[in-house]
Amino acid sequence: MGFIKTVIFVLILLIAGMIVFIYSGTYNIAATEPHSLLVEWVFNTAKKYSIKKHSEHITRPKLSDDSLVKAGFDHYENMCAGCHGAPGTEPAEGFNPSPPDLAEEVEELSSIELFWITKNGIKMTGMPAFGLSHSDQEIWSIVAFLKQLPDLTPEDYDALKNNGSFDFDIPPEDEEFYKHKH
Repeated sequence: MGFIKTVIFVLILLIAGMIVFIYSGTYNIAATEPHSLLVEWVFNTAKKYSIKKHSEHITRPKLSDDSLVKAGFDHYENMCAGCHGAPGTEPAEGFNPSPPDLAEEVEELSSIELFWITKNGIKMTGMPAFGLSHSDQEIWSIVAFLKQLPDLTPEDYDALKNNGSFDFDIPPEDEEFYKHKH
């Protein structure tokens, strides 16, 4: 019985300590100040497993269509490039956490995870939920483009911006290509 009382007492002290810490304003929430390693680990781990869990029942449509990829480019250029950058340009500064360079990030995420992120956004990152203003078809077009992004050079991207024509090297519907790295 003494052990249970000790555990309860320690829990009460921890909760009281957290409340004092929160209300003291000690933790610096400025975007210019990086998170502690513990806060960063907790957030990134929760984000990774939340995305994986909430996206697991999404069914991916066929994404191997030039017009779908081109439509995705148009959406990316208008909605994403300002924060995430594009081939030849860096992601925006001043965010904490910084927006990921999607040419690198998309190789680590499946198509369904990219769809879920784009549709639902991510709390406390500046990533909006585009599902509130865009159809699933439009979001899948962005995903189709994102899967091409790692292979685009700055010149390829500029060609798309300037005249909209580019021959994408889209592989046949290959589950592995759209699932992870290609």
